[in-house]
Amino acid sequence: MSPVASPARADRGPATDVPASGPPVVALIGPPNSGKTTLFNRLTGLRQKVANYPGVTVEKHVGRARFASGLDLDIVDLPGVSGFSARSPDERITRDVLEGCIEGLRAPEAVVLIVDAVRLETQLMLVEPVLERSIPTLLVLNMADELERGGGRLDDETLAAEFGVEVVRTDARTGRGVDAVADFLDRVAVRVAARETDAPPVQEPRPRTGLPLLDALARRRGVVQDALAAAQYRSAGLPKLTERLDAIFLHRIAGPVVFLVLAALVFQAIFTWATPIMDGVELAIASSGEWVAARLPAGWFRSLLIDGVWAGVGSVLVFLPQILILFLFLGILEDSGYMARAAVIADRMMLRVGLQGRAFLPLLSAYACAVPAILSARTVDDERDRLATMFIAPFMTCSARLPVYALLIAAFIPERPLLGPFVGTRAATMLGLYALGLAAAVGTAFLLRRTVLRGKPAGFVLELPPYRIPAVRTLALRLVDRSKIFLRRVGKIILAVTVVLWVLAQFPRIDGSPPPVEESALGQMGQVIEPAIEPLGFDWRIGVGLVSSLAAREVIVGTLGTIYGIEDTDETSLELRAALQRDLDFGGAVALLVFFVFALQCMSTVAMMRRETAGWKWPIAQFTYMLALAYVGALAANQLL
Repeated sequence: MSPVASPARADRGPATDVPASGPPVVALIGPPNSGKTTLFNRLTGLRQKVANYPGVTVEKHVGRARFASGLDLDIVDLPGVSGFSARSPDERITRDVLEGCIEGLRAPEAVVLIVDAVRLETQLMLVEPVLERSIPTLLVLNMADELERGGGRLDDETLAAEFGVEVVRTDARTGRGVDAVADFLDRVAVRVAARETDAPPVQEPRPRTGLPLLDALARRRGVVQDALAAAQYRSAGLPKLTERLDAIFLHRIAGPVVFLVLAALVFQAIFTWATPIMDGVELAIASSGEWVAARLPAGWFRSLLIDGVWAGVGSVLVFLPQILILFLFLGILEDSGYMARAAVIADRMMLRVGLQGRAFLPLLSAYACAVPAILSARTVDDERDRLATMFIAPFMTCSARLPVYALLIAAFIPERPLLGPFVGTRAATMLGLYALGLAAAVGTAFLLRRTVLRGKPAGFVLELPPYRIPAVRTLALRLVDRSKIFLRRVGKIILAVTVVLWVLAQFPRIDGSPPPVEESALGQMGQVIEPAIEPLGFDWRIGVGLVSSLAAREVIVGTLGTIYGIEDTDETSLELRAALQRDLDFGGAVALLVFFVFALQCMSTVAMMRRETAGWKWPIAQFTYMLALAYVGALAANQLL
């Protein structure tokens, strides 16, 4: 079989005749919005791990599943792609995984290709490139219930005969048909464990002859059309609910208004829904700290554990409920199909600043964290658009800023109704900070695209999925994953920083005892910084917090908790509020908020930017520009207020 012509391989490990150790591997592949990750979660549950492919920053999701035979398989959830043209790192990684060219990962023994049964005309374009690898393949028609409910039809047996693969129908959200997928995978595991077995054989794909690259797309479209015609495929009609909702959500005026209303409700929920849970976490931290302190003898270890670890880590841990509520809403909006509509709405505005609508999704993910946002900018084809998207991504208010915002807003902004019971002054302030970051991103993109990255923006085409009810299981697994990431940061970065700060606060010793904080090594370091930040309304304590927050933005909360020596430090802690109100006036508090809106207080983002741009020029320019903007903005806020 002659393979389809393709560009030279890149970002791949060397091929090897010795497979990587571990269970057999099955690749899960599918176009975007096909339900691939939902099926992955169904098959693997919590037995998942996330890493990067060797030499690149594309995330590798691997889950282990055990089937009726008692054998294990590693299932690799590949990035959502529509082809193997290798224009993006996701496409190159997907192609190289199928060809067994990834170092440390076994070549897949089989492929599970999942497509949306409602949109087979476009989604089946991926079948031909997969079958050309001659790997046993299962074609999964996901969301088959929508096809049937919408009056569509398809002869599965004829489609299977046309492509020479097994075909099953599923609804990954409810679990319907997943047993058939598990049966296929079980037979793969048995076949690998014993190449000669009485188990029903896994059907081999029918070999096909590839064509030159220029003819491949037209040929594949023809193959898909012929196969669907033979299988008497009739697509489901567009649901009336989708038409009615799109008339509102895609409206030139109503669409942006709905988006703003949803954003306001999210921020209000962050302050109202999370309060009872945060009160419980606060009580647990305070009670456990008192219980531990009462059982430890006085000395340096108790001081380290209570004044350092409990005060620092506990002050950040209490914000987990707010972060999870944010990700819950983002998951609901994304899985329901609304986010694709938001991208279309954003495209109209983004064209005016020189970006394409495709940049909306990476920028949206930056509200969680700028690091994956910079990674997902690889989906932007135009190099100038991609650089501009990566440059402005840190302006989006990531979840690490949320503890800082919540602490300062609770300390300096009194809660009053603004729009009845729906939106209060604190939620409005939070929304304003998000809007300020967005305005800085838009202005910076406008400047870049008309100076150093001048060029015509590329076109934007996006297939809108139908509206769907998000799966509770998928949302729950996403929240569990985010909790693990947050707790890992607390357990590593923030713990390490708080211990270092405690040690610096213990020296130089005076008559064998710790000195006053302002006379300690920590205080002296802060006083060196103080002249530079005094015009912003900050004292040396805030200066130490700003330096420590370069490791992670939320570290400043733990830093202030350690410096003030307060055990129970969170956004509802009256002690920390009083301390901040004593050392900061209203102008200084607003200046600190503005500083965190603009500044690039995250070395992980700087490192990722260097890796993605293959040099230090863009990261240094980005860090310097954002720091200068933060300083000027904070100075203006303090002077005006």
